[in-house]
Amino acid sequence: MQGLVILAGPSCVGKGPLIAAFKTFHPRLAAELEPLVLYNSRSPRPGERNGVDYHFRSRETIEHMGKRKDFHVFEVRGDLQGLDAGELKTTLRTKRLLFEGNPFVGEQLLSLATEEEISVTCAFLSPFCLEEIRFLSSPESGVNLQKFVTDVMRRKLLRRMQRQKGILSLPDLEEVERRAGSALKEICLAPRFGNVIPNHDGEDSEHWNAFPYPLGDARKALAAFTALLKGEESPFIERWDETLPLPLHS
Repeated sequence: MQGLVILAGPSCVGKGPLIAAFKTFHPRLAAELEPLVLYNSRSPRPGERNGVDYHFRSRETIEHMGKRKDFHVFEVRGDLQGLDAGELKTTLRTKRLLFEGNPFVGEQLLSLATEEEISVTCAFLSPFCLEEIRFLSSPESGVNLQKFVTDVMRRKLLRRMQRQKGILSLPDLEEVERRAGSALKEICLAPRFGNVIPNHDGEDSEHWNAFPYPLGDARKALAAFTALLKGEESPFIERWDETLPLPLHS
C-alpha cells in the first residue's frame, strides 16, 4: 500500500511513544510504514541518530539546498527543516511513508500531497480534547488560554528533558519555553488534519511503557491510530472542523 501517513502534534504530546507502541503491538502493520526522514538544522537530542531521526545539517547547508526548485524549507520554532519533494514522490511509488512531527511541517506536507494527488492519512495528537478547549476558551473558565496551554506543555517538556539530561542548562530552559509557547498555535492547526486524537499522556507519562500494555489515554491513542491505518472508525477520534471555539481562530 502506497501513500503518506502524517502524525502531527505539539512537542512532547506523545507522538514518539505512540509510534513506539504501535511498532510493539502491531508489528505487521508497522512494517508497512517507512519513516520520512527530513533535514534539520538543530543539534540531535540524546538518542537521536543522523539519517534515522533526521538528516542533521547546518543551517547554512539547508538554506543552500532550499535554492533548489524541488527542495522545501520550513522554519519550525527557530530551526530549519527541509524536504526533498522529488525524492518523496519517487519513494511513494513503491512505499508507504510516515511523517511524525511538527504540525507546521505536517501542514506543508498535506498541502504538497494535495497538489501532487498523493494519497494521505492524517492524524493530529492533541494534549486536550475538544470539550476542554471549549471550556478553557469560555469566559466562565477565567483562564488565559495561551498561558494555560503554555504552562501545561512546559511541565511536560521539563519532565521529559530532565529525564533525558538531568540538570538543565539555560539553553535547555529557553528551548522548553519556545516549544511550550508554540503549542497553542500548533493546536490551532488541528482541524486541517481531520482526525484529532486527544491524549493527556504525553512523552512524560509512564502509561506508555511502565506496564505490559499502555494505559489511559495512551491506550486510546494507540487504538485510534491503529484504526486509522486500517481504515476503520474509532470512538477515540474527534473531528474539530465545525465546532472549534472562536479563540482558536484568532
